Amino acid sequence: MSDHIKIRPASGTYVVRAGGAVIGESSDALELTEGDYSPVIYFPRRDLAMALLDTSATTSTCRWKGEASHFSVMAKSGPIRDAAWSYESPKQGMEAIAGHIAFYTNLVTVEEV
Repeated sequence: MSDHIKIRPASGTYVVRAGGAVIGESSDALELTEGDYSPVIYFPRRDLAMALLDTSATTSTCRWKGEASHFSVMAKSGPIRDAAWSYESPKQGMEAIAGHIAFYTNLVTVEEV
């Protein structure tokens, strides 16, 4: 695992909202801190309304975490494209985030409740 990435259980309960709807709420989220970037909350899939997430053709690659798949949020007002991502098969040392989804906070709201 990269020395500049830390994964730990997020303290408290987190909620993700988009387009006026609650997409998920979790007390089992993970917090990933990478270098000087702001922490990112990863939600377990079981705590998300997966019916509101649509797999995107977009992918991205992180040299430490691996290849990410992206998702669009199907909001009432229309899709919020590529609002989330997930590492389906993360690299060695990053396995904790498998089965979790993170969201771009400039497109949706992620907050501790």
